[in-house]
Amino acid sequence: MFERDRAAGGAGIVLGEVAGGRAVARMKVTEEMANAHGIGHGGYVFLLADVAFSYACNSYGPVALAQGAQVTFLAPAQLGDELVAEAVERTLAGRQGVYDVTVRTAAGAVVAEFRGQSVLVAGVPHSG
Repeated sequence: MFERDRAAGGAGIVLGEVAGGRAVARMKVTEEMANAHGIGHGGYVFLLADVAFSYACNSYGPVALAQGAQVTFLAPAQLGDELVAEAVERTLAGRQGVYDVTVRTAAGAVVAEFRGQSVLVAGVPHSG
């Protein structure tokens, strides 16, 4: 699945561990990701969190899609920062899932907290 994820690849996101309901993704904040204030654009921080969320909720096999997500930005991502997003499943009930993702700098400072809600798509297996 990751090989076909052009958005993640285009942002230089690297997928780490993926296991039942969990995933870790990393991204370096580059000059191209700067906003008008000279810090990492929140859209890229959201993208990194969303990638970790996506692989956590798809870790069981059936296709899961986001049905909603919210992010709270707690500190700016600086250019050159290596960001690490860790997604953890909070609950899975029927076809619905809730996942929390913490985005930190490599030094451990929290940049953002993300909560995503997923839904399993019945009868749709992952392709290739």
